[in-house]
Amino acid sequence: MENQENNKFLGEEKISKLLFKFSIPCILSLLISSLYNIVDQIFIGNSKLGYLGNAATGVVYPITIIAVAFAWCFGDGAAAYLSLCQGRGDTKNAPKSIGNSILVTFVISLIFLVLGFIFQDQLLYLFGASSKSINLARDYYQIIIAAIPIYMLGNSMNAVIRADGSPSISMAATAIGAITNIILDPIFIFGFDWGIKGAAYATIIGEAATLIISLIYYTQTKTFKLNLESFKMDFSVFKNVIKLGVSTFITQMSIVIISLVCNIMLAKYGAKSKYGPDIPIAVIGITMKVFSIVINIIVGLILGAQPILGYNYGAKNINRVKETFKKVVISSLIIGIFFTFIFELSPELIIKIFGSNEPLYMEFATLTFRLFLMLVTFTCLIKLCSIFFQAVGEPLKSAVTSLTRDILFFIPLVIILPKYFGIKGCLIAAPIADLLGMIITIILVSNFFKNSLTKPLKSNSEAVYLKPSHPGVIITIARLHGSQGKAIGELVAKKLNIPYYYKEMTALAAQESGLDQNFISEINRNSDIMHDLYLTTSPVKYAITAQEQIIKKIAEQGSCVIVGRAADYVLKNNPDLIKIFIYAPLDYRIQNIMAMYHDSEAKAKKNIEKSDKNRASYYNVISNQNWYDMANYDLCIDSSLGKEKTAELICEYIKKKNKI
Repeated sequence: MENQENNKFLGEEKISKLLFKFSIPCILSLLISSLYNIVDQIFIGNSKLGYLGNAATGVVYPITIIAVAFAWCFGDGAAAYLSLCQGRGDTKNAPKSIGNSILVTFVISLIFLVLGFIFQDQLLYLFGASSKSINLARDYYQIIIAAIPIYMLGNSMNAVIRADGSPSISMAATAIGAITNIILDPIFIFGFDWGIKGAAYATIIGEAATLIISLIYYTQTKTFKLNLESFKMDFSVFKNVIKLGVSTFITQMSIVIISLVCNIMLAKYGAKSKYGPDIPIAVIGITMKVFSIVINIIVGLILGAQPILGYNYGAKNINRVKETFKKVVISSLIIGIFFTFIFELSPELIIKIFGSNEPLYMEFATLTFRLFLMLVTFTCLIKLCSIFFQAVGEPLKSAVTSLTRDILFFIPLVIILPKYFGIKGCLIAAPIADLLGMIITIILVSNFFKNSLTKPLKSNSEAVYLKPSHPGVIITIARLHGSQGKAIGELVAKKLNIPYYYKEMTALAAQESGLDQNFISEINRNSDIMHDLYLTTSPVKYAITAQEQIIKKIAEQGSCVIVGRAADYVLKNNPDLIKIFIYAPLDYRIQNIMAMYHDSEAKAKKNIEKSDKNRASYYNVISNQNWYDMANYDLCIDSSLGKEKTAELICEYIKKKNKI
């Protein structure tokens, strides 16, 4: 129960102290990673390349985001899967997921490299290159694309280092890469007079430094060890990596789509204006990278709050959830308003950092900062709320909050408004999208807290105790919905005169962990379209861990019957374990559900399908095994024989196994 005791401080310690402890390292780590995106443009803009150099890097930037979308998908997916494996003590599949992730990342990077050179000019023109910037864009792009395997592998592997319990090393790898880039940029750009090529070389050497540190770490990991077998493709494992990493991929690709559409419209309408196509592309590049610094502060703040929010939501300490949320919102408002004042009142202070004092450039840059970033505070709050929903186990709301602003509002607006307002229409699309996105976010957050407050703050009203037992058989029962598995399990326990655990199990887990009993017991009743992602969110992981630990503690007491909760997998190493799976024909189960809940036949069938799907999903997340695979069990039995007869047959089987 040590983990549960360690987690309880999240529900007791002062929230401001917890936020300082968790959020500051996250903010620092993200700010360091932001340096990669901004340093090149500072030095390039202050060189003889000027804004054309920044336009060239701005064209290439979205292409690198596509690469990093794949890298983070595989890396974050492997990291999340590693965390699941750590929780279930799975030392076999963890290295497989990581090895497969590295292998696939490398293969995808080679595909990027080949296709990147074949379609070089098509991609550069697509993302906004002009006749003036194309040569510079080619020079920068060719070096970056040639080193894309280094870039992708470093980003992918770094996520796993964090999940392995070494966030400081992960941050150090990123920091050393960024510092290397900062040191080499002026040397290569100015000292060696390599211009934009020097910036590219500095970037890839910095990325190589990050990769080298990651590779060294992989030789002395904490919770997994890689060998040649780890790199042999296992699609049953890797599909879980994809599943867990897909949300990251979608988020990154939405950035690509936004950048692509924005660059196309700026180039198109810029060419029709006095600014030309290159100034808008250069300016939007630095604007987005300055904005990334602001947003990364907010993201670091809410990521640090995730464990606090996750635990307290699982414990149904809604007041602490509200207090934590309130503190991060107030902090975000202060940060957002501070930067808004700078962007509105003195944008030239930031613009001049990136060089180029050409009047038209300065005019458009000032206009962009004031219009495009007008409601940057709303953008920050939308991103904050998106991650908040992840923390409290609402991945669908998280996706809606994040994508509504960017995909539903911004992209149509940036296409439509320039037709009426010219290039200014591209800029005012952002604050309008922010305003509309903020309205949707407020509605979702308000409904969330309104619904949360209608539930009891604590449901652990009655103490439950472990039942006395004696050494002997541990019987676990998995069952299809409507097969009467619970009733049969209780009959078996009575016949063998041993304790029976079903609801008692979740009550005990709640008492031990401080989590809410209803929250633990209802995990499998949540069945939105993102159920698998829901099972990997913070509060659910706390609940799953609490259940697993109490199941092990129950088994330590001696002989018993445990129904559900993947207990057969949790206790897989127990020598006294007998694993039972109870099934029955669909018609029989439908009749049972109709009789039990007074459902119609159609509703009963729908409930059966939903329940079985959720149980299978839960079992897969816990064990990486197929819940329906009869080979996982010692005895599979058709309960349409009747409850009494089924219980008798189970008892006879156990006695023949000499377990009683």
